[in-house]
Amino acid sequence: MDDVENLWLYVIIGVVILALGVGAVVGLVRGRGRPEREVDAPPSAGLPGLPTEELERQPETEAPPSGTVTTEVPEETLPPISEPLPTIERPESARGRLQRLRARLARSNTALGKGLLALLSRGRLDEEAWEDVEDTLIGADLGVEATEELIASLRTKVKVDGTTDEATAREWLKEDLLRLVQPDMDRRIASSRVGVRPAVILVVGVNGTGKTTTVGKLARVLVAEDRDVLLGAADTFRAAAADQLDTWGARVGVPTVRSDREGADPAAVAFDAVRAGIEQEVDVVIIDTAGRLHNKVDLMNELGKVKRVIEKQSEIDEVLLVLDATTGQNGLQQAKVFAEAVDVTGIVLTKLDGTAKGGIVVAVQRQLGVPVKLVGLGEGPDDLAPFDPEAFVDAIVE
Repeated sequence: MDDVENLWLYVIIGVVILALGVGAVVGLVRGRGRPEREVDAPPSAGLPGLPTEELERQPETEAPPSGTVTTEVPEETLPPISEPLPTIERPESARGRLQRLRARLARSNTALGKGLLALLSRGRLDEEAWEDVEDTLIGADLGVEATEELIASLRTKVKVDGTTDEATAREWLKEDLLRLVQPDMDRRIASSRVGVRPAVILVVGVNGTGKTTTVGKLARVLVAEDRDVLLGAADTFRAAAADQLDTWGARVGVPTVRSDREGADPAAVAFDAVRAGIEQEVDVVIIDTAGRLHNKVDLMNELGKVKRVIEKQSEIDEVLLVLDATTGQNGLQQAKVFAEAVDVTGIVLTKLDGTAKGGIVVAVQRQLGVPVKLVGLGEGPDDLAPFDPEAFVDAIVE
């Protein structure tokens, strides 16, 4: 009986083991058909909870941090790309410019220099020789009065010294010509602020003397001296005058006040230019005026009006008269009329390199009692030179 019970016990245990084995096999087979459970990647630093792979796939423009307010600007409202600014020129100082250009000046004054030296050093000086000297000086536009003074001085020196060699004659000429050129005259250009206002320079002259070009070159001279300059285009009758002046100023970073209307009142433009100079606190305002014939009464009266209108808000510190050196004695007549209309304070002689009549420097100073302050020695932008009496005399005598 015990043997039978033991047999059934073993049978039951075997059945249980078999059932457990079959269940394990069935579970294993079912598990192979299921997808594997995904395992989250570790959070990315700085963006909690976002997997690394997802971070790499994010678009470049991300949402701003919480609390940030952004305004999206439409593309068409963005400012346009600006054009590159033009290069501003920086002129060299005009000091010593006359000495650098002395060779050109010497070539242009052979009548007054070399021609006169040849006469004085040719030997015995009789009355006929002195008449030739006189003709040479008058032909060089020295003027009758200055010529008589120079000949009297030379005659005395020849008589006392008793020699006429070229080296001696050259020293005599230098001494006497320098005296006639009057080196003690004040040739400074008014270009510094006067109290709370800028210096004001009015530039006048007849047609064709190179007046507008002279204003542009003068701006370069003053910029080289670290002056803050403003230009006024009061020549409203010549269509290209304002454009020309604007171009000169732009090259050295100098603004130009002008009218958009051709034929506008020049006095109004001049007034606006001076007012702008005061408001902008510049050092100097240079006013260009229309060229006019000295024998046209109405035009000369208009020039007086320009001066009076400017003086309603500022004094005029400098009136520069531009003369063409090649016009000779005719230029002196022009100078007298302008001086009566606007109280000229200084002379600018243009085209001095194109004439053998350097004596005009002496003649115009004597005629007006005002100094030659600037001379034009060529067509280059920096060929306007402050007048240096010693350099001028050295150049024409050597």
